[in-house]
Amino acid sequence: MRLIVAEKPSLARAIAAALPAPAVRREGYLEAGDTCVSWCLGHLLEQAPPEAYDPRYQQWRLDDLPIVPGRWQLVPRPQARGQLAVLRKLLKRATSVVHAGDPDREGQLLVQEALDYLGWRGPLQRLLVQDLNRPAVAKALARLEDNQRYQPLFAAAEARSRADWLYGINLTRAWTLIGRQAGYDGLLSVGRVQTPVLGLVVRRDREIAAFEPYPFYPLWADLAVAAGELRAWWLPGENQPLDAQSRLLDPRPAQALAARLPGSQGRLATLEQRRQRQAAPLPYSLSALQVDAARRFGLSAKRVLDVCQALYERHQLITYPRSDCRYLPAAHHGEAARTLASACQHDATLTQWVRGADFTRRSKAWDDAKVGAHHALAPSGRPADVERLTRDEANLFRLIARNVLAQFYPPLETFETRALFEILDERFQAKGREILEPGWKPLFTTRDDVPTLPALHQGETARVLGAEVESRETRPPEPFTDASLIKAMMNIARYVDDPEVKRTLRETDGLGTEATRAGIIETLLTRGYLVREAKALRASRTGHALIDSLPPAASQPERTALWEQRLTRIAEGNAAAQPFVDALLTDLRQLLGQASAGKLDQALKAARQSAAPEAAKPARGKRHTAKRGSGGQSRRRSGTKSSTGTQSSTDTKSGTGTTRKPRSRRGSRTQGSGS
Repeated sequence: MRLIVAEKPSLARAIAAALPAPAVRREGYLEAGDTCVSWCLGHLLEQAPPEAYDPRYQQWRLDDLPIVPGRWQLVPRPQARGQLAVLRKLLKRATSVVHAGDPDREGQLLVQEALDYLGWRGPLQRLLVQDLNRPAVAKALARLEDNQRYQPLFAAAEARSRADWLYGINLTRAWTLIGRQAGYDGLLSVGRVQTPVLGLVVRRDREIAAFEPYPFYPLWADLAVAAGELRAWWLPGENQPLDAQSRLLDPRPAQALAARLPGSQGRLATLEQRRQRQAAPLPYSLSALQVDAARRFGLSAKRVLDVCQALYERHQLITYPRSDCRYLPAAHHGEAARTLASACQHDATLTQWVRGADFTRRSKAWDDAKVGAHHALAPSGRPADVERLTRDEANLFRLIARNVLAQFYPPLETFETRALFEILDERFQAKGREILEPGWKPLFTTRDDVPTLPALHQGETARVLGAEVESRETRPPEPFTDASLIKAMMNIARYVDDPEVKRTLRETDGLGTEATRAGIIETLLTRGYLVREAKALRASRTGHALIDSLPPAASQPERTALWEQRLTRIAEGNAAAQPFVDALLTDLRQLLGQASAGKLDQALKAARQSAAPEAAKPARGKRHTAKRGSGGQSRRRSGTKSSTGTQSSTDTKSGTGTTRKPRSRRGSRTQGSGS
């Protein structure tokens, strides 16, 4: 019997449907002739807790740090034991096994680690499926590879998993223990991803608090030209008092010029005009959808993820939602007319858009070269009865369908104008835009604030009808929201200065992944490090104190870039995994050496005197408690353990410590709390 082990049930169903024999559903697997197709539920295993290596680690003590396993162990996730039992029975019958994890690092890891744990030592082939359409899956089944070829990918993923555990477990225990010494009775968790995200918010809040507004003085003039009227804005010269954005800081030059302008004449010195074509926005990745849904509907990132999971699993209306890709397989293009007509038939607006679509069009969204482990979010083709969906489900389904439908509409064509007038030896600028072909734009509700200018001709005369100096004031940066924080995590390279680090972060997924970003935000909220004020996300006093007490390197995104550089070399077979872990241990010992109860005490006192909000206390029973060690130990030797008696575990992507047993989520690859 041949056993194919997929990463998730949806992939297993697609594989079974592409096999020659019809598939029969069994408990935990599908049977098609002499082939059985089973699945994982994301990670079935997680890194063992510290106490699995030595019972003394049940009690938290600074003297035990760093905790470094001699021989790494994995343990079943609590809700995965049933599926592991299914795989164990199937492996006893199997003569060959096919690894069908997603074609990326985590996909390689989660299936292979389960097979290794269950003791499979026989032949192992690799199936790479990037498109769940039956012809594409059948083609992939016809070209199986030797799994040995993908060992570097596995080594990189395993190294990342262990590194996150080492980082999260040890730093979380260290800072929680010094927090106890400083009088803070709670968990202070530290993670490779969670902590830099918190650092982003802390630094933004401080920029806002330290912001001192100042006035600036724009001057406009209303001009009469041959074909009508327009408003142009003065461009002060470099000899004027300007800020970095070329805003005038002294009103007197503007006022003096404004007094001379009415009735004066000038000429149109420079006229730049061009037609522009703008393609439709691409279909959504999960993060892109979270950004738009937060702006449009005020939904949190976690709410968007939960709704998408319901649309995918319960209603089967959309494709796999935890995708970081915004492109679609070329093979889907030919089926799009049928798929979208079927999916949208019960919604009047979507049906109207389907009728207006030209399905012979082929936008840049259809690109196999840019499709990774998953493709962009799209309707599955199953008819969506929006009356039976919740409001949030219906809203998100419409957004997902709209962005795919927009690929079959013409580009937005505009006529852009930039006019530079010379009046009284000064320059005045006017910009305008005329929509020539709305194309996809009517499907969206984006506003166009650029005015339309009258017809202009270079060299023509312009007469000043009136002028005015406005008094405006600079505004502080906006506080982070779900939308802007997700966008910052996606584009984290903007927040670093080092060119090499910036380049690496641009080439990777940024901070976190599609599957973990919402969870990271929610974890920071749950632990009281962030506070939600209306739509704004602000760092709490505890969040400020934690960032201030940590070495600066722990709260900056550069570490993720450096890890990715090294992990990429491992995945490409150009480096070994152990030197990466060894280097991390050296770094970790340096960070642990900087754990200071005195510094944390000062940070906590400063935070209490700041304007930062106070987070609500965790619900009773959820709070982490620190307990004194037995045997007359000093405060330095005092230890803590979680109120639930479980280990501080780590997320597979971020390595943040938790004090709760991880919960398995269907289709998720994350371990721990997703932080």
